[in-house]
Amino acid sequence: MIPSNYHTHTDFCDGSDSPEDIVLEAVRLGCPEIGFSGHSYTAFDESWCMSKQGTAEYKLCVNRLKEKYAGQIKILLGVEQDYFSNEPCDGYDYVIGSVHYVKKDGKYLPVDESREIQRAIVKEYYGGDFYAFAEDYFALVGDIWNKTGCDIVGHFDLIEKFNESGELFDNTHPRYRAAADSALDKLLKTPAAFEINYGAVARGLRSSPYPDKRILERLKGAGARLIKTSDCHDKRQLLFGL
Repeated sequence: MIPSNYHTHTDFCDGSDSPEDIVLEAVRLGCPEIGFSGHSYTAFDESWCMSKQGTAEYKLCVNRLKEKYAGQIKILLGVEQDYFSNEPCDGYDYVIGSVHYVKKDGKYLPVDESREIQRAIVKEYYGGDFYAFAEDYFALVGDIWNKTGCDIVGHFDLIEKFNESGELFDNTHPRYRAAADSALDKLLKTPAAFEINYGAVARGLRSSPYPDKRILERLKGAGARLIKTSDCHDKRQLLFGL
């Protein structure tokens, strides 16, 4: 059975390919379904998300493709809703809720831009205390369902993107574990599923997907619903890890 991917970005945001090119690749691969999940508009940082006008065009485009390729593949219109996005979530088939920033001293600070930027943010805004940074991050993650009503929790521990070697912080530290477990406990009370996200592996930044093995074992033990995604930004990696 050929798998389907539901975390898929296009050139309406920070992906490389048009929605139709991705549909054609999914058809070529034999996928029964394809789900698009453009990044919701964030007014404070427009560098990687869909624009307001682009969001409307994205919806029209994907809905047109649903009709055009009916009978060949099922197409779903989704959105990756950032915690700090104020855009409505109505009109979508599903919502992935994600945290890409923390807010500190009135500034939106990216979590996953680069190792160097993450280190600089922690030094300037947290006095070098990575665990305080993690506590702020996981406080938002734990609230993502309340904020977005998401169907899927996106990359639960995205904060680990550049830390597989433990270079930045120790993910076994009691403060880190307490922050992550607190978020997990809150989300396990919601109907949201959790993704096993291979995006950082596809980009050569990690050798294992999100979430960390310990978190994944907790999710499995709790009977949480899990969904594998490639977090595709390039059609050549549409089914990466799946």
